[in-house]
Amino acid sequence: MHSNHLLLEEPIRMASILEPSKANFFPAMTKIVGTLGPCSRSVEVISGCLKAGMSVARFDFSWHDAEYHQETLENLKAAMKSSKKLSSVMLDTVGPELQVVNKTENDITLKADDKVILTPDQGQEASSEVLPINFAGLSKAVKKGDTIFLGQYLFTGSETTSVWLEVDEVKGDDVVSVVKNSATLSGSLFTMHASQIRINLPTLSDKDKQVISTWGAQNKIDFLSLSYTRHAEDVREAREYLSKLGDLSQTQIFAKIENVEGLTHFDEILQEADGIILSRGNLGIDLPPEKVFFFQKSAIYKCNMAGKPAVVTRVVDTMTTNLRPTRAEATDVANAVLDGCDAILLGAETLRGLYPTETISTVGKICAEAEKVFNQDQYFKKTVKYVGEPMTHLESIASSAVRAAIKVKASVIICFTSSGRAARLIAKYRPTMPVLSVVIPRLKTDQLKWSFSGAFEADGSFLHGQARQSLIVRGLFPLLADPRHPAESTDATNESVLKVALDHGKASGIVKSHDRVVVCQKVGDASVVKIIELED
Repeated sequence: MHSNHLLLEEPIRMASILEPSKANFFPAMTKIVGTLGPCSRSVEVISGCLKAGMSVARFDFSWHDAEYHQETLENLKAAMKSSKKLSSVMLDTVGPELQVVNKTENDITLKADDKVILTPDQGQEASSEVLPINFAGLSKAVKKGDTIFLGQYLFTGSETTSVWLEVDEVKGDDVVSVVKNSATLSGSLFTMHASQIRINLPTLSDKDKQVISTWGAQNKIDFLSLSYTRHAEDVREAREYLSKLGDLSQTQIFAKIENVEGLTHFDEILQEADGIILSRGNLGIDLPPEKVFFFQKSAIYKCNMAGKPAVVTRVVDTMTTNLRPTRAEATDVANAVLDGCDAILLGAETLRGLYPTETISTVGKICAEAEKVFNQDQYFKKTVKYVGEPMTHLESIASSAVRAAIKVKASVIICFTSSGRAARLIAKYRPTMPVLSVVIPRLKTDQLKWSFSGAFEADGSFLHGQARQSLIVRGLFPLLADPRHPAESTDATNESVLKVALDHGKASGIVKSHDRVVVCQKVGDASVVKIIELED
């Protein structure tokens, strides 16, 4: 066999592997969700994260209170203003999360083969012999031989900050367990996960509802990450709750799949949710290790075909304390992109990690390289086949826009939209070039005042509604039209908005002279796709 033959069907050549990575205007088409916390809440660090490629800021309410998160959010607004980079806001609920309470915050060392008691008596002090927990029903839910994991961010198999326990016996309300690996637990709260055990607690707790109705409503959050989603009914209940809070009626719900129960009802959950978060931390210990990749590929495929964003978590744990990921982690990020995920979610890596900016930058570079060899042709054919015929009018227009853009090697697709649906459908077909979603506000009146949906808020620092929600969709980048050009516009107005979009593209370096651009817009009642070649 000749050494210069590369046994790959994909168009990868050794020369391209050896080429240095080139920086583009968009760090990557795949989006990055960063969790803001102790190590990533200053204006300076958040600005660095935004410039590195973060487009969604996640606020995890398992940590700290609303006042703490409000300070962080104000810093995010200031960082967006100074960096001129946009970010949407995701509120992550606590849900039926089991926790060990360590009021003294002293480090707790557990040694392999020792025994430790898990007790609902929170009056007791946490030690290597006794660990108080926040759930009185554990003794009724587990039996001898069951597996329990404890840690700040759960067991990965290679760390010494999480512990694996095996239930030895149940004594009244207490659970006596054998320690399976030596570890040191630090901090005030550790997550506890009972593997493949149903925990009889509501998915949306009273505490979650209180946070959503106050902090969430006040800040008009874009996404609600619904932790421990186990049934479609969980999503319906959350949506009903949000609909009662005027400002949150348009908030998108991302179902977080964290255990076997959620996995069992995945299809129904996907139907109800706006997107899916594959929480590989908890799920990775609920499933046997050899099954985790299977779930990821299957779930992402189903999300892709439904045209709903898929977000993958727990990818570069090593970068919590190191400047470089392991080779396996780098490959894992690339494979998630090749599988078709929309976004990578960073948790501990940015929340309490030492290198939040560098982590986002590194993950973005890996995503960009993987996107270069993503088999778009195969993906497009697969998606069209799945959708079947007859296609809806909008789906037909979206797929035609992508096909045309690829055939003429367009540098960008520009889509005019008021609801965001058309732009999301174009992104569903995973074009190789960015999709600029020009969000045209709808003019509304209640006879007392005029308002624009999709428009800037008073301080101009946030894009509202549909524009911000596109920041989690792969390849989709929002641009807000002037509110004086409402969606119910004339052809002349559309042309002026298009000129603004093209000028923005030129200024940003996305398009240049003689580039071809595909435009998807409404002309009267008809949706049209047209190809423009830019002049000097």
